[in-house]
Amino acid sequence: MIHYGHGTWGMAVLFRLKGSVIPKALVWSVPCALLTIGLHIFLRDTMVEAMGAAGAEGIDTIWSGYNFILGFLIVFRSNQAYS
Repeated sequence: MIHYGHGTWGMAVLFRLKGSVIPKALVWSVPCALLTIGLHIFLRDTMVEAMGAAGAEGIDTIWSGYNFILGFLIVFRSNQAYS
């Protein structure tokens, strides 16, 4: 059995890296986040120049439809889980 030293306030266990999944998660998440930021900056500048102000028409409708379908699926899935 592993005995943990909780410290004075019991918070020492939360900030320990030994046995934590945080270093392995950071190996995957940091490069993905940097790639996403780079693509966002590149595409934001490129798309604004290529499409102009009229290129964003219809985005609100697409976003509303996406949110409606996602909400419907979440409610349906929750109802199925309770049945």
